[in-house]
Amino acid sequence: MSESFSALLDESLDALDMQPGSIVSGVILDVDKDWVTVHVGLKSEGVISLDEFRNNEGEVSIEVGDEVEVALEAVEDGYGETRISREKARKLSAWKMLEEALETGEFVTGKIHNRVKGGFAVEVDVVKAFLPGSLVDVRPVKEAPDIENTIQDFKVIKLDYKRNNVVLSRKAVLEKNNSEVKVELLKNLEEGQIVKGIVKNITDYGAFVDLGGLDGLLHITDISWSRVTNPNEHINLGEEIEVKVLSFDKEKLRVSLGLKQIHNDPWENLESNYSIGGIYEAEVSNITDYGCFAQLEEGIEGLIHLSELDWTSKNIHPSKVVALEDKIKVMILEIDNDKRRISLGLKQTKSNPWTEFANKYGIGDRVEGKIKSITDFGIFIGLEGEIDGLIHLSDLDISDEEDSKKVLEEFKKDQVLNCIVFAIDAERERISLKLSE
Repeated sequence: MSESFSALLDESLDALDMQPGSIVSGVILDVDKDWVTVHVGLKSEGVISLDEFRNNEGEVSIEVGDEVEVALEAVEDGYGETRISREKARKLSAWKMLEEALETGEFVTGKIHNRVKGGFAVEVDVVKAFLPGSLVDVRPVKEAPDIENTIQDFKVIKLDYKRNNVVLSRKAVLEKNNSEVKVELLKNLEEGQIVKGIVKNITDYGAFVDLGGLDGLLHITDISWSRVTNPNEHINLGEEIEVKVLSFDKEKLRVSLGLKQIHNDPWENLESNYSIGGIYEAEVSNITDYGCFAQLEEGIEGLIHLSELDWTSKNIHPSKVVALEDKIKVMILEIDNDKRRISLGLKQTKSNPWTEFANKYGIGDRVEGKIKSITDFGIFIGLEGEIDGLIHLSDLDISDEEDSKKVLEEFKKDQVLNCIVFAIDAERERISLKLSE
């Protein structure tokens, strides 16, 4: 042959881009416990540390005969060595992939390593990247979620090769995935449909239920037909429940759910089960300054106004008469179906002391009692049944010469007086008395 092997080799090398920094394809000739020998078409082979072939999991999956891309660091001149790098080739390839992802919006895959100031350290192939805490999830994350050492998809939102700066967003991936899932779920949703979901979050105004990628709001007023003051008393976080789709907005991706609507409205059978004037057993469900609420059954609740608690104690706080969860007898006084309101009475289930007094005593009968209070207009006398009778100032037979104040000063609280019944009005709860002569 007129041309030597060396000349032919030089010619073939000139045809290739063999400048330092070039990315070339090579063939693995040997793999031992520390080094990998690669032939890239030069006169001498290159040797690369085995560590440069490890993936994000620290595993090595190469064999003799595999083709790999490497970066030329120095090309031998026939006497020296060929220096090549797998890591540099991977970095250049990874940066190229990141640039394409930034332009196209395609997601990249990386491994979240550990938490750093302001976020997390992430590795995309061999490129170090940063995941800000604000872009970890679709909702604000107060504490580090359980994502360390996990493989995740990210969206590239910022690249700076010179500063080796890569910023990623996991939130963008979740938002897109959630949006796609939501759109698909909404296609199959119908008002009135019964669906299953997991209670994802509980608030003061209700709960959010995960329907499988789409969150629906279960408002506090739709949890139970009964009064609900604390959603946690009716549902548990992480619990699977059946709910009814009340309404949904495909454009805003919002779904309103109901739990109580799965069961029949108890008000539908109210008239057949209850009547005005009837006496029923109820349970005290809430106590306020103006009265208390009592539940006749699940979803049927009425108000016992302060004035309907006791015949004689008009201004006593309801907590002095009843306690929460007390089982009591009540009378239905009024039903308003339109406003879904029931007025109840507690005192009506007990004997009326005013009526009993009227049945026992007549005009002119003598009674005895202690002075309960003295006012400018008369004296209140405590009678049997814990009711009061009034001796009006005009009935004390005070002469024109006498001073009414001085006359009243002659009487003392708890003083026993003998009186005569002057008038009885049981309906208005009034008894008029006169001093017995």
